[in-house]
This record gives sequence, structure tokens and C-alpha cells, in this order.
Amino acid sequence: MRSLLPGFVRDTGLRFTWISAIALILDQWTKQTVVGSMELYQSIEVTSFFNLTYVHNYGAAFSILYDAGGWQRYFLSALALIVSAIIVWWLKKSPKDQVLLPVAFSFILGGAFGNVADRIMYGYVIDFLDFHYANYHWPAFNIADSAIFLGASLLIIDMFVNNQGKENE
Repeated sequence: MRSLLPGFVRDTGLRFTWISAIALILDQWTKQTVVGSMELYQSIEVTSFFNLTYVHNYGAAFSILYDAGGWQRYFLSALALIVSAIIVWWLKKSPKDQVLLPVAFSFILGGAFGNVADRIMYGYVIDFLDFHYANYHWPAFNIADSAIFLGASLLIIDMFVNNQGKENE
């Protein structure tokens, strides 16, 4: 059966960018659902260790730079766009036989676009997933952050798998 994708997509890591699109769409849909149904700082207990808590993150991961005065919005957006451009370039260059690495980068790309869309539109990132134990809370995060984490985890797995393969040669 013949693929409907052009050769430059079918034969490169760009064939996995559908993962980026799904991550971006799911991220933006969940964020808009939270914004439309919750008040800022409202928290809804889901389980004994998980809440939906609507917050704005003006900084980077774990709210680093949240109080930097506003410049971080532009810096973090530019950084995400530059890294995303590098990932797209790398995906275009990655060979057809690579699978795990382009999948990992596609998750990271979708997550980066999800958070940069928030920064550009609002000046902050919408977070709402709140895991906790007793009074100890992990910083709230979102689907885009989860996609980035999943992509980074797959990169680590790929690193070990590829190193094992090279050692066995």
C-alpha cells in the first residue's frame, strides 16, 4: 500500500509530528476546559492524592522566574520557539529507521508548542494538575508538561537502548 505522505515526511522523523499535534490539541483543550469551568486558584479534590487546581505560572518549570518582572514571558517564548525549530530541523534530518528518538522529540515539540501558545496569548502558562501527599504538593503542571516529561523519558530510554546496541556490536 502506498503512503499518502510525501517522501520528505514519510522517510524522516517528521512522520511522527502527528504526536505533536495530538499533544498540542489535548493540552489546549484541557486548559480551556479548566478556564471555562473553574475560578483561578479553585481546587477540586479528585482523589486523596490528586486535585484539579487552576493556577497561572508566570515562570518556567516549577515556577522558576515567576517573579522576574515580565521579561521572562518573552525570553521563555523565544527559547521554546528556538528549541522547537531545532527539533523540527533535526526531525527532518533523522533517518527512516529511527523510531524512538523522533517519537520522543515529537512529544517534546507538542508540549513546547502548548506552553508557548499560553505564554504568547496570556503571558503565563495555565496549570491544573496537582499531585500531593499530606501537605506536600508537587508543583501544578499541565498536559504540555506531561508530554515534555514523556518525551524526555523516552530520550533517556533511547540513550540506554542505543548504548546497549553499540556495546553489543
